[in-house]
Amino acid sequence: MPPRNLRGIALMVCAVAVFASMDALLKILSAHYPPLQVSALRGFASLPIIALPYLLTGRAAQLLAQRPGMHLLRGLMMVVIMAGFVYAVRALTLADAYAIFLSAPLMVTALAALLLREEVGWRRWIAIGVGLVGALTMLKPSGSSLATWGAVGAFVSAFAYACNAILLRVLTRTDSTASVALWSLAIMSFACAALALLTTDGWLAVRAGDFPIIVAIGIAGAVAQMLLIEAFRSAPASVISPFEYTALFWGIAIDWAVWSALPSLRVLTGGAIVVGSGLYLIWRERQLALAPPIAARTAEGNVPP
Repeated sequence: MPPRNLRGIALMVCAVAVFASMDALLKILSAHYPPLQVSALRGFASLPIIALPYLLTGRAAQLLAQRPGMHLLRGLMMVVIMAGFVYAVRALTLADAYAIFLSAPLMVTALAALLLREEVGWRRWIAIGVGLVGALTMLKPSGSSLATWGAVGAFVSAFAYACNAILLRVLTRTDSTASVALWSLAIMSFACAALALLTTDGWLAVRAGDFPIIVAIGIAGAVAQMLLIEAFRSAPASVISPFEYTALFWGIAIDWAVWSALPSLRVLTGGAIVVGSGLYLIWRERQLALAPPIAARTAEGNVPP
């Protein structure tokens, strides 16, 4: 394997590990604050880290939004993603939340076919269907209403993430990566803060001892994002994307180390189905990318052999 591919894989594994650490901190905060407030705090903590390097180096023009309406829509979608995921990790273990959320790549492929008219053959549609069955397996009520609603939160977050990914594919055609990251995060942060003020709980005073956690969340989010960008810069997406699923193993490890919790057999079974379906989609897309155009369409069942 080429050294750049190995570097990309290592960076992806590290990025996922840092994201998992950040999510563990979000879970700790969610025990004391409402999900919308935690989402807002996560966004506000990362905004300076994203914006300052561009402002201090004279690259502020890269932060300008070319399509404000699209940024607004994506930011509002991120409200659903963050609030749903924070509620999920508040109610579930990290591993349980990850196992359900990892169905998002399956939804991205389905929505890309339906909304962007991307070609998806019958084999990949079967993989999507099997993966969603795995996700529904984990959504099955298990006697605890809290756990059930937590699973629904993770599933809603995954669906919103898939919709957001479709918006991202369109938005990045005209706007810079920095602009997309900054404005979507800013809109999400202020929207979550406004909604938190309108809820019954309101905006709770942040305890002094929690400020280091909030700062750590902001730093972790920025570092993980940079590692992710470098991973995709170093190696093809088809090489490093499968390693995104290591999130499930990081979640299990953190749950065991911090909360002495392990996922149930039902969650492990459903998670294995979701991960297996996702890995098949990645493998299938790689095979089609390597095949000549006509052969690829034939293999997908879109033209007669």
